[in-house]
Amino acid sequence: MKGVIMACLSQLVSERFGQGKLYEIMEACGLDPRKKFMATEDIPEEQAMRMLKSTCDVLQINMEQAAEAFGDYWVNVYAPKIYGVYYKNVSNARDFLLRMDEVHVKTTKNMENAMPPRFSYAWEDDDTLVMTYKSSRDLIDICVGLVKGVGKHYQEDLLVTKLPGNRIRVKFAT
Repeated sequence: MKGVIMACLSQLVSERFGQGKLYEIMEACGLDPRKKFMATEDIPEEQAMRMLKSTCDVLQINMEQAAEAFGDYWVNVYAPKIYGVYYKNVSNARDFLLRMDEVHVKTTKNMENAMPPRFSYAWEDDDTLVMTYKSSRDLIDICVGLVKGVGKHYQEDLLVTKLPGNRIRVKFAT
């Protein structure tokens, strides 16, 4: 996993829960509490998953709550600072979500060892999109949180439902 994800998680915890909680999380998962993650740094999957689990344990939240908090923070605070170009010329959640596969390909094409999730899309009707999340990582809950964050960013009420088979149904308000 790339360090940008862990850097975002660290910043979220530090800003919303305090530096002490971040130190506690880092120690709980066996990391130096002063570690700063570099965006393109390769983080071993098991280390990243331990940090995510420790975050849930220390903050006494479940994975769904952690995923929603991360998704909201990533989309509305963290990503606009470093990936602002991908927000330009997009005026709604529908267009933003439909660009996600392309964005992942573009942002990681020159990044060694990058394995971003990929997406395919199918429309159930004019207002209902089903996104299929394709990744070796089982982080569908984080993807659901990110989709909800996109709705918040564009001030749209999205009905987001996790479906079997790593799929997410997004019902756009009409």
